[in-house]
Amino acid sequence: MHPLAKRWPSAERLVAEPGSTRSPFQRDRARLLHSAGFRRLADKTQVHTAGTADFLRTRLTHSLEVAQISRELGSALGCDPDVADVAGLAHDLGHPPFGHNGEDALHEVAGPCGGYEGNAQTLRVVSRLEAKALDTEGNSVGLNLTRASLDAMCKYPWAASEGVRKFGVYEDDRAVFDWFRGGAPEGAKCLEAQVMDWSDDVAYSVHDVEDGIYGEYINLAKLMDDASEQAAVCEGAAGRYCDDSTAVLGEALQELLRDPSIVRLHDYDGSFRAQVALKDFTSNTVGRFVKAAAKATRDQFGDGQLRRYDADLVIPEEERITCALLKGIAWRYVMQPRTSASWYTRQREILHDLVAVLCDRGSDSLEPMFAEAYDTASDDAARLRAVVDQVASLTDTSAEAWHRRLTR
Repeated sequence: MHPLAKRWPSAERLVAEPGSTRSPFQRDRARLLHSAGFRRLADKTQVHTAGTADFLRTRLTHSLEVAQISRELGSALGCDPDVADVAGLAHDLGHPPFGHNGEDALHEVAGPCGGYEGNAQTLRVVSRLEAKALDTEGNSVGLNLTRASLDAMCKYPWAASEGVRKFGVYEDDRAVFDWFRGGAPEGAKCLEAQVMDWSDDVAYSVHDVEDGIYGEYINLAKLMDDASEQAAVCEGAAGRYCDDSTAVLGEALQELLRDPSIVRLHDYDGSFRAQVALKDFTSNTVGRFVKAAAKATRDQFGDGQLRRYDADLVIPEEERITCALLKGIAWRYVMQPRTSASWYTRQREILHDLVAVLCDRGSDSLEPMFAEAYDTASDDAARLRAVVDQVASLTDTSAEAWHRRLTR
């Protein structure tokens, strides 16, 4: 067996499927698609609160879209398509209720146990919290994915450190992290992880704008016709989504607003013809971003099969800046207004309250698997981590329901 197809060495062997022709990476993909954590993404916020409208994306639909883009781009470069797909499917498994707002709320209360980070939680979910396989001592090894798949979903291949908000592993999970990272250049992301990362950027930058236009949060006529609005978008993108100057962003924004697929949306009115134009913008822009990265990477690293640490993904400057501007548009008209909304504050209060109440009540109020972790914990930090794992596993709807039940 190839080293990259190996699974956690202390895991019990699962019974092989008679006559199966599936590759180890196809099995990884199936395990993710059938996992409880993946299903829960259907009721977790992407940008708008899950369930508030039929059209809007959730973490589940976003993950499926990222997986499709990642598979297409990875295949164009010679990556194993299933490894690229797995990375896209898994990349948001660690997100708690209420999106990035919930992630920040849990980080605020999880300091004594090492903080909270969605990517580190993703590793924890697939290597510990999902019920699929046990090690030889009867401990969970989660979905027991292959080394290649675990590395491909590792967006931040380093541990937490002072002043660093993004990281990919908690100290509790260091053993499996060190195992799948064995032999990898320190701090470097494999090509498949870079493909997933760019696919994530492409998906949410383009689709957040699509959702914003459809939901009438984004008025492109106002943006196209008002220089002050254009300046505000550039100011929002600068420093937040890229390090380019507002002058550079301003020139790039003018180019973007002259794109025919954008121009056709100037008078978007929700009609069937307008929705066709909107989907045309979405597909053209996603395709442009994918093709540009594939071509630039091939131009630098040549033809043939590119995998793992054979190459780094090359993103042309024009596409990188355009992607940042799309994020800036979504920030200006969709996300920024929500940060001051009372519901945004309420979401954080719900998660803070849940952690406090569950820590106070102990294992009796936790689901059995988290109660077991709480009862066998060696110290307060480990007990807090069990509570945080419980709260993070909840969907938006169940977090609200638990809060009503436990705080009434």
